[in-house]
Amino acid sequence: MRERGPDVPEPTGSSPLRSQLLAADYFDSYSVVGLLAVVGVLFVAVAFGAGKLLRPVVPTQEKFLTYECGVDPVGEGWAHTQVRYYVYSFLYVIFAVDSIFLFPWATVFAASGYGWATLVEMFIFLGFLTIGLLYAWKKGVLTWT
Repeated sequence: MRERGPDVPEPTGSSPLRSQLLAADYFDSYSVVGLLAVVGVLFVAVAFGAGKLLRPVVPTQEKFLTYECGVDPVGEGWAHTQVRYYVYSFLYVIFAVDSIFLFPWATVFAASGYGWATLVEMFIFLGFLTIGLLYAWKKGVLTWT
């Protein structure tokens, strides 16, 4: 609530003055958030505008070529990537998510009253991950050729 002077009475009950003060406090907090959002958008817009105005624009033939890590482009711009790279990244994401779930599980497991239920749920979760890993291993995804 806002601070009042000695001549302003303290509103009680559900008076209109009390509801107006509560509404004013409510919208004051959102006005700060709105002001910060506007300042952030303006900051980004000014930065992009200044970059567009200050940068040199000198188009050359070399600037229109495809850049490939400093190597001159050869052939078409289309290249095939082997699927196994995606599979390895997918498996990494799966086990990264697994480790993210294991840390909170350890803290909940230590709390009283959650022990056996949490233990069973986590072993079910680990069982699904193990089945997925065994499936990938059986299909030969984990062998590097």
